[in-house]
Amino acid sequence: MTTINQNCYDSVTEAIRREAAKLLQEQTVAAVVGYVAGRRPGTASPAVAKSAEDAEKLVFSPACVNNLALFLSKAKKGIVPKGKTAIVAKGCDLRALAGLIGESQLNREDLVVIGVACAGVFSAAGERSLPLSDANIAAKCRECTIHTPEGVDVVAGTLPQLPDFDPVEAKELARLEAMTPQERWAFWKEHFSRCIRCMACRQICPFCYCEQCLCDRNRPQAVESSPRPAGNLAWHIVRAMHLAGRCAGCAECERSCPMDIPLNLLNRRMAQELKEQYQYEAGTTPQEKGPLNQYREDDDQSFIK
Repeated sequence: MTTINQNCYDSVTEAIRREAAKLLQEQTVAAVVGYVAGRRPGTASPAVAKSAEDAEKLVFSPACVNNLALFLSKAKKGIVPKGKTAIVAKGCDLRALAGLIGESQLNREDLVVIGVACAGVFSAAGERSLPLSDANIAAKCRECTIHTPEGVDVVAGTLPQLPDFDPVEAKELARLEAMTPQERWAFWKEHFSRCIRCMACRQICPFCYCEQCLCDRNRPQAVESSPRPAGNLAWHIVRAMHLAGRCAGCAECERSCPMDIPLNLLNRRMAQELKEQYQYEAGTTPQEKGPLNQYREDDDQSFIK
């Protein structure tokens, strides 16, 4: 079984604690958004450190699955005290931060980004026991290209030699692409039929920061709110279109889904489409506008019949 050495996570933890304590002692920041050990073994929880003593409790492990960029968005306003903030960011989290900065939801000058050399995190379904291996690593981590974030203020830890994991999501996307349109439609209809409209996918997404969601309005009602097939289909298609060109690929929506709907596959397919059609990919550099919210005279118009 292919495994990852736990020592790399220990070195990241030490570096995060050291940097967080320094920033808080020097009053460079008002708070550090990071992780602490959870109450159950093999878990970790988001936390806000406001003192050097709090900083000593910060950790980084394969259980640090949450995308902490969420806690700096309007959806979670009031959680972090006012003032400059430091945040612990994995590579996929950094893409979310870049997107929020590009959409004027955050100011880069107000942040100190502690990037982590991340070897991967646990999957939602796998056994949360060390070591991290091909049996319990998250699907997104199997083909991650930003294990060591760039453009951050400090990088915590060093990355070990990583094994080549089987890219399960890429294989599943290829399998879906080989289907006929009717087969793909049936595939997604079956998955969306299980949706209970708990909205966990929306609540955990850093880019769902609207104070009132269009899909919650009932005058007029854009999307049916009850968990019925037509409304479920409309909700997931609307959300996928809303995230096209914005999704950071953190897969938090899929991890939080209690019905095991493969939402990240849909988001990845949308990202693939934008890359093919517009040569655009959401990355670690803030960009004010993506291809779906700007017009250029050289845009492809072949879809117009």
